[in-house]
Amino acid sequence: MDGVLLLNKPKGMTSHDCVAKVRRLLGIKKVGHTGTLDPIATGLLVIVAGKATRLSSLLTGHDKTYDAVIRLGQATSTDDVEGEPIGEPAAPPDATALPAALERFRGTFAQTPPAHSAKKIGGQRAYRLARARQPVLPVPVEVTVKELTVLGYEGGDLRVRVAATAGFYVRALARDLGAELGCGGHLRELRRLACGPFRVEDALPLDQIEAQGGIPADRVIAPVDALPELDLVEVTPAGLQRIRNGNYIGPVHVAGTPGGGTPLVRIVAEGRLVALARRRDAALHPVTVLG
Repeated sequence: MDGVLLLNKPKGMTSHDCVAKVRRLLGIKKVGHTGTLDPIATGLLVIVAGKATRLSSLLTGHDKTYDAVIRLGQATSTDDVEGEPIGEPAAPPDATALPAALERFRGTFAQTPPAHSAKKIGGQRAYRLARARQPVLPVPVEVTVKELTVLGYEGGDLRVRVAATAGFYVRALARDLGAELGCGGHLRELRRLACGPFRVEDALPLDQIEAQGGIPADRVIAPVDALPELDLVEVTPAGLQRIRNGNYIGPVHVAGTPGGGTPLVRIVAEGRLVALARRRDAALHPVTVLG
């Protein structure tokens, strides 16, 4: 199978566990995902298989949308409900304090990833250093929060919908919001609703896939449809041969007009994605060849 599968991840499993199950069901080795979900999280996990794994770097860069519950009044060692409490619990803030505090986390700002994260520090995963009780100082990363909407607040539990750029940690938002309010905070629940053009409503539950013993063909997104935001360029047979050899192509190798929109384009032949190419003047230079 070459394509993208939308999986509705259950709580309690790692993203790696989900990939391993799909790999066994498909009977192929080349299976991955485009953005980790912690074990406590549920929702959309975008799985790539076969030649579609070559699109992972682009799919990983999509904006993501979450539904989250932040518990205010207690910080933890992992910034989520699975960590050890840090310090004494505090009274959660009054709802009137929330709007001003939340405003700080809208727009573009530098966010420090959690100590227990997959970020690398000196070649080591941060969470491994943290578990070994070694100093962990993740480098702040610029992120952009495009939406931060309050959905409810009761008993110290703040439910929000967050839409942010790739690399944003909702756990870090919980930690930093608690610090801003002076009461501590951690992530209690998390559900990913969307990743770029993909939605959790279109995802298959893992137990359904297991019960069926496989993935229905009509639920597999073809590589050509996985990046709909990129221009589509049909190539001639001669152009296809040049692309497969890693050579650039010009207007003479294109069937129709390539347009002048996105810097990166999808190169297709007979409706099948064969490469991604970058525009340089009048030429298209392959950057990823699927064959």
